[in-house]
Amino acid sequence: MSVRNREGEPVDPVPFVIVAGSAWLLCLSFGPLYLDAFAIPWPRGLAVSVAVALAATLWAYRRFVWTVDPAVRREVPADVRFRKLCYGAVVFGVVFILLSVVAFLSAA
Repeated sequence: MSVRNREGEPVDPVPFVIVAGSAWLLCLSFGPLYLDAFAIPWPRGLAVSVAVALAATLWAYRRFVWTVDPAVRREVPADVRFRKLCYGAVVFGVVFILLSVVAFLSAA
């Protein structure tokens, strides 16, 4: 199966699959437990987590499949892409730390 963008050009589906899969993994693994710490019932926490994961999947599809230009990937140097990846990892870590602090303060 060939994945195509809105212009009909074939695109690499791997970035979309990685981001969407990670979103589902993180949302369903931590979402209900995190929301339970704030006294939100499990069914509602699970529903919220699924909604967030679905929104992240839709965003990832739009970003990595629907609006992507395959020619741009060839033009951006690898060091710039690696730097963006490192910045994303730092932001991801900071968000996890902030969520941990909020959960810890709510439990205390």
